[in-house]
Amino acid sequence: MTLEELTQFFKMIAPRASGLGAKLKFDFGEDGVVFIDATQSPADVSNEDADADTTVTVSLRDFSRIIAKELPGDLAFAMGKLRVHGDMMTGVRITQFLNR
Repeated sequence: MTLEELTQFFKMIAPRASGLGAKLKFDFGEDGVVFIDATQSPADVSNEDADADTTVTVSLRDFSRIIAKELPGDLAFAMGKLRVHGDMMTGVRITQFLNR
């Protein structure tokens, strides 16, 4: 997936994020970021590199594999391919938001 495709994916599922009450950033390194402001309803999705309560750092390729269910997120985390910085409780709730 490209950054644009992932941004559209997040915009499509943004209504699910409204209950998170946090600002999330998915940092794909040189490929860019997806920022989700779930402190408002509906959640706002952009490619702004803003401060977030929780930042998930992962390669675009690995995250695409996680979304496609080719790579379990918990395995990616255990292997160090996915890192979570900031509020860990929000990090746990991100999984629920993605899997609904």
